[in-house]
Amino acid sequence: MPCSRPRRSLARDDGRYANSPLKPWFESLRSGYGQCCSDADGYVVADPDWESDHGHYRVLIDNEWVVVPNEAVITEPNKVGRTMVWKHYIDGHPSVRCFMPGSMT
Repeated sequence: MPCSRPRRSLARDDGRYANSPLKPWFESLRSGYGQCCSDADGYVVADPDWESDHGHYRVLIDNEWVVVPNEAVITEPNKVGRTMVWKHYIDGHPSVRCFMPGSMT
């Protein structure tokens, strides 16, 4: 998948997904903070590492629970079905650029 690899792996596209039918979709994903794949790394998030409470999300990043800002939530349909987060760091702490909820199974 473009801009997404298993958790704890870098997500920038190194060319291995050049022929993936989802490549253009991943590259088009945007949150209120801008394009998801441009400056941040995408990770698949395991179900125990995220939660929803009354429409607000939290995600566990680097052993720290991070509140997902509403502007970071991707609201279009999730074509991969897995929860994903694109993170960056502010003052050494993880922050969420984009968050795409999946189906909790």
